[in-house]
Amino acid sequence: MEKFEASFESLRTHDYPEWFVNAKFGIWSHWGPQSVPMYGDWYARNMYIQGTPQYLYHIRHYGHPSKFGYKDICALWKAENFDPDALMDRYVKAGARYFVAQAMHHDHFYNYDSAINPMNSVQVGPHKDICALWKAAAEKHGLRFGLSEHLGASFSWWRVNKGCDSWGPYKGVPYDGNDPAYRDYYYDNYEHGSGQELSPWYTPNQKFHEYWKNSIFELIDKFAPDFLYSDGALPFNEQWLEDDLPYVLDERYREGLEVAARLYNKSIELHGKNQAVYTQKCRYPDVYRIGVLDMECSVLDSASEYPWQTDTSIGDWFYDVRSVYKTPREIIDTLVDIVSKNGCLLLNILQKPDGTIDDEAGYILDELGDWFRVCGEAIYDTRPWKTCMEGPTRVSSATYADKSNIPWTEADVRYTCKDKTVYAILMGAKPGQPVILRSFNEGEEIRNVRLLGAGNVPFAHQFGILTVKLPDELPSGYENCLAVDLV
Repeated sequence: MEKFEASFESLRTHDYPEWFVNAKFGIWSHWGPQSVPMYGDWYARNMYIQGTPQYLYHIRHYGHPSKFGYKDICALWKAENFDPDALMDRYVKAGARYFVAQAMHHDHFYNYDSAINPMNSVQVGPHKDICALWKAAAEKHGLRFGLSEHLGASFSWWRVNKGCDSWGPYKGVPYDGNDPAYRDYYYDNYEHGSGQELSPWYTPNQKFHEYWKNSIFELIDKFAPDFLYSDGALPFNEQWLEDDLPYVLDERYREGLEVAARLYNKSIELHGKNQAVYTQKCRYPDVYRIGVLDMECSVLDSASEYPWQTDTSIGDWFYDVRSVYKTPREIIDTLVDIVSKNGCLLLNILQKPDGTIDDEAGYILDELGDWFRVCGEAIYDTRPWKTCMEGPTRVSSATYADKSNIPWTEADVRYTCKDKTVYAILMGAKPGQPVILRSFNEGEEIRNVRLLGAGNVPFAHQFGILTVKLPDELPSGYENCLAVDLV
């Protein structure tokens, strides 16, 4: 197979690998040294912002960041009870068909044995190649293996480590990000100042762009992942949304295009054709068509011609003792709506710093596994039907924002299909009640209707209305599903 060039024209000719289109559900380990304090996401940044909850926790638990900085947090990460085989076994039983490990976050700490960055999990902290261990476990359990990189935004994101307190006993004392001995790790990013603003997400610093590219090349060459996630728009352009028009496809994308081409070409070398997926978050079609659009904590409004993905977490992004977890129902709601629209769900299962998961996360996994054993036929290997939904409740990118407790009604249905079977996933149906489906026209001859997990159910199909009587006991305590077999 001819290899891809680092251009929009070449990369847009890629095919979507069947494994990804069929998988529908993946589990993510968004895990690293920021889990050590067990105090939530962006700890490496917020511990350097005076007055934030994480700053207050840090100075009262570890000491002032001029004396005990993030590099010292990294040294505390031991992952002493990390058992990737046992976790992967649980993830498979919970229904996952692909697995993604975090390679590095905005904290510039690499979870593998890197020749580029000595602040990595082999030389510091756990003294384990976390990504290599995850990959071996995923392959042993038959899951496609992916990696997430969050490095692109880190250069400007971490400007705050160059600051100091503006009041209190340490007023004016520089944080340890100013220590010349750790300049390579904390970045020579003085050009961005030390303010708290997040703009720009991507620095214009060309030297860093090259460093990012070389780091991700190392990642691709070392692990040959089936899946690569960039936390942002295609590097290095700031524009994210389709309505940011006019949109210019210019030189600012060069490194991102080179990485996508490297990923696909590495897969061609190994498999004879590209089996890799690249996701980024720009919603402009000319950009996302080079790979897969990722919607962080959000969904598309309707079914897409192209496969896409939502990524979200059961709670915060890093382990947080304050976090309230999503319920299994909320996760299943989200999954079903996404799959009906031709998407996949990538779900972060939080890990403690020692590598274990807590009982609440274990309960979620068990409940998901039980539901997939009943209704998985309506999820895996399916495609969107002629309509993805009926009923009054709509979930869109504008209204979702990781919304929980969606008020489904008995009329809300989400559809998928496979071969000659249409699956009607019932979002609010009640046991013993009739279900009325209005999307089967008179020309669609129905051979049989099954309630997944229970067997055949009585039905009537007249004048384009399909009516099904549900039994008094339903097989799932969450969403239930009708399989409508067509002639």
